[in-house]
Parts: sequence; C-alpha cells; structure tokens
Amino acid sequence: MQTVHTVTALRDTLGPLRSAGKRIAFVPTMGNLHDGHLQLVRQARHLAQHVIVSIFVNPLQFNDKQDFSAYPVTLAEDVCKLAENDVDILFHPGMEQIYPQGMEQSTRVEVPGLSDILCGHYRPGHFVGVTTVVARLFNIVQPDVAVFGEKDYQQLAIIRRMVADLCFPIDIASVATVRESDGLAMSSRNRYLSQEERSCAAQLYRTLQAARDHILQGDTDYRQVETTAMAALDKAGFRTEYVAIRHADDLRDAAAGERHLILLAAAWLGKTRLIDNLLIEKH
Repeated sequence: MQTVHTVTALRDTLGPLRSAGKRIAFVPTMGNLHDGHLQLVRQARHLAQHVIVSIFVNPLQFNDKQDFSAYPVTLAEDVCKLAENDVDILFHPGMEQIYPQGMEQSTRVEVPGLSDILCGHYRPGHFVGVTTVVARLFNIVQPDVAVFGEKDYQQLAIIRRMVADLCFPIDIASVATVRESDGLAMSSRNRYLSQEERSCAAQLYRTLQAARDHILQGDTDYRQVETTAMAALDKAGFRTEYVAIRHADDLRDAAAGERHLILLAAAWLGKTRLIDNLLIEKH
C-alpha cells in the first residue's frame, strides 16, 4: 500500500491509472477504523480495480471543539488494517492540503433542507462541514465510485443529493450497517462508553426493531410510534434527541400510504451520542 500526503502526489499517482482506463473506488474516513469501515473497503474492492482510502479528521464538521480534540487518532493501527484489506493508496493529507486558504476562509458546500433536520438540528453546521470536505476530496481524488455506510443514513442522503445537484460524475454506493453481536451499530464513538453504558447501548437497536414491528403490523400513527420509542429509550437510561419515521429517499415526513420508509434515532448515553436507523419496506 502506498501512502501519499499531498494533492500533487496523489494526482501524479492516479494519472497513469486513469489514463489506462482503470476504475477507481474511494472510501473517505476520519480514521480510528473498525470493521464497519473495513466493510466499506471490501465493497470498494468489488466495485473497482484500485481502492483509495483517505484519513482526515475534519475539524469543520465538529460543532464541539472538545469533541474534535478528543477524537481518537490511531494511524498506525489503521495503516495495518488497510494494508491487510488490499487498499492500494492511503491519502493522509494535512490541513493545508484540504484547506489551503485556512478553514475559516474556505469555500463551503451546503445542501439546504436535508442538512438542518434530524441530526443537523442538534449539530448545527455539522453537515456543511461534511459536504464541504467530501466535495473537496471528490475533486482531489476524482473517483469513479465512492462508498459510504448506511449507519450515517442522513449523511448518505445528503451526499447523494450533493452529487446529483453538482453533477459529480461519481457513483455513490452504500453498505449496510455493521453491528456488534448484540445489535449495536459499530461506531468509533462506542469506545467512549463505560462498561455499564455499553451493556445498555444495544437497547437503541432493540427499540427501533420494536417500532419497526409496530409499523409492519399496520400501525400508521407514526407520531405515536415515535413518542413510544422515545419514552422507551428514556426509560432505559438514554437522553433521546429524536426518533423519526421518514421517507427513505429524501427524509421528508412519512405518510401512511408510503412503503419505502426509514426509522432514524439519535440519543445520548452518558457522554456518548449514538445514532442508528432501520429501513422499512412495507408490502
């Protein structure tokens, strides 16, 4: 695996591959890799002849400076995991490569409507940081396909909208949420959970499963389903931000007759914010 640190070096490396007609897949990450990330890499390997992974902890998407400072950096371990999974190129840029004018003076990319609901309501500015850095990385790497996880479902929807609106010639592929044995969605933030919190954390997934079952059994009072799920989480020890039933394509409020739904939730357990979702296909 080759590691490059600058835009110029990456483009010099990719030029011959692109000229030879090789298909390039890209997986953007912030490092601290777990098996959920590696599943994205494995999917990328199926979709292209060359796989590029970036590791860049993007300060622009942290609305809490302490959260940014505390984000775990595990580069040595990450490099080993990527090499073991046949990644061709690791792009590990410094701040000056991504924000050459400085972060505060950088051009921003925003997806209105999708970015200020759900997690965007509770994390103002977060998704502007995400779309800004992803747009920059897309322009730097210029992949044929980019792979994202469905655990961050709102982020996935926003990136798909951005790619469509800005006419990026990039296919967006997604990978289903990778879970621990008890159902907890894998996340870099799980390491912040205490032992007691970790034993409780899977209740988030179980609560979503129960809400999904109510919907599949014909319950169309979605507001009540949301309220019941939030009460169950709060009773289990979470501090719930939202449970929401939305249309899976564009995250608008779901109507009773629609069949392609997504159930999303965000809740705090101690000092750790957890998110999860479940797709619902009604017949």
